[in-house]
Amino acid sequence: MKSTAAISALGALAQEHRLAVFRKLVQSGESGMAAGALAEALGIPASSLSFHLAQLRHAGLILHQRRHRSLIYRANYPAMNALLGYLTENCCAGAPCDNDAACVPMEQERQSA
Repeated sequence: MKSTAAISALGALAQEHRLAVFRKLVQSGESGMAAGALAEALGIPASSLSFHLAQLRHAGLILHQRRHRSLIYRANYPAMNALLGYLTENCCAGAPCDNDAACVPMEQERQSA
């Protein structure tokens, strides 16, 4: 991921409603959610929601498809994972990290051993 794409994605998420929408779509899985269901679940007016969805789509964080008369939105998991990978690339100053361990730079590990 290029830094410009990361900046765009982080900028899109740096707003309370957009962050809530993205998290709800991540939780909804591959089936996604209709715009109306999102608005109802989050208590966001439809007119505001459409603006926030457009911002998230523009940043590449969500996808949409028409299903009958509804637009179904879902998280773009590859883009989300790319952003997480970009943010954690070379984390822990080269120390091996796993999901359960706290990142401790190798220099601090050596000093505490």
